[in-house]
Amino acid sequence: MKFTKISDLHTIIKAHDDKKKLVLCAAGDEHSLEAVLEANRKGIVTPILVGLKTEIDQTVKEYNFDLSGIEVHYERDLVSVVKKSVSLVISGEADILMKGHISTAQLLSGVLNKEYGLKTKRFLSHLAIFDIPEYHKPLAITDVAMNINPDLKQKAAIINNAVAFLGKIGLENPKIAALAAVENVNDKMQATMDAALLSIMQRRGQIKNCIIDGPLAFDNAISFESKKTKGLEGPVAGDADMLLVPDIEAGNMLYKAFVFFANAKVCGVVLGAPFPIVLTSRADSEETKFNSILLAAASTSKF
Repeated sequence: MKFTKISDLHTIIKAHDDKKKLVLCAAGDEHSLEAVLEANRKGIVTPILVGLKTEIDQTVKEYNFDLSGIEVHYERDLVSVVKKSVSLVISGEADILMKGHISTAQLLSGVLNKEYGLKTKRFLSHLAIFDIPEYHKPLAITDVAMNINPDLKQKAAIINNAVAFLGKIGLENPKIAALAAVENVNDKMQATMDAALLSIMQRRGQIKNCIIDGPLAFDNAISFESKKTKGLEGPVAGDADMLLVPDIEAGNMLYKAFVFFANAKVCGVVLGAPFPIVLTSRADSEETKFNSILLAAASTSKF
């Protein structure tokens, strides 16, 4: 089916009747646990909870959660919690890893730990997808959470991660706008240089399965009117499926502007590992965490 809005992810999952197992690492976080239990009730994932007994018991008691029939692993400390959680996914006993009441750095250090995590070096990046009321289709953004100031090679890797993932949820050959402050190449603005090179790399087949144009200012990327006013050509301007931001600061601000000013719904995952990682902020709502579980589960469904 065609992916037209975040709620379509639920239909994608149901169509393939392929319930996945999700490990919630440090499961004492109330919003994460609520989202995971809701996903379980709706038949999206089978949860496995890993955490400190005191934290899980306190959260369950305070919010009256029902863990009947839920697999729970209690560990003695956070190091053991991370090790157990990552090991379950690495071994194939689970399909999705999700962050709970733990820092991003602690979780990802476990994922990249050669002792019990990934054995080979991987480039990780974050992808967010938005339903924005004023935009005509879902809009993805990368990378707003992982890579601080990526260079050209890293930006190409970020695009490759995103394109491979989007294909798994039915969004093939996405139109990618490489963003900068202006749409003209300026040798004093590195973002414009990188954007132009990425566009050329795509046209020459060095980056595949997508269409890249850049540099494009934000308004050029998402507004047909702006595209017309600026006299821009090509299929990406005004109709982007994904925005490649120049750095984490620009991406983080854009992400939060969409949520708080545009009333956007959002979901996000970390890419690059052999499994999706649901990595949301503690400030994210239960709805955002639930939507992110949907995204991860849909990407692991068999098309």
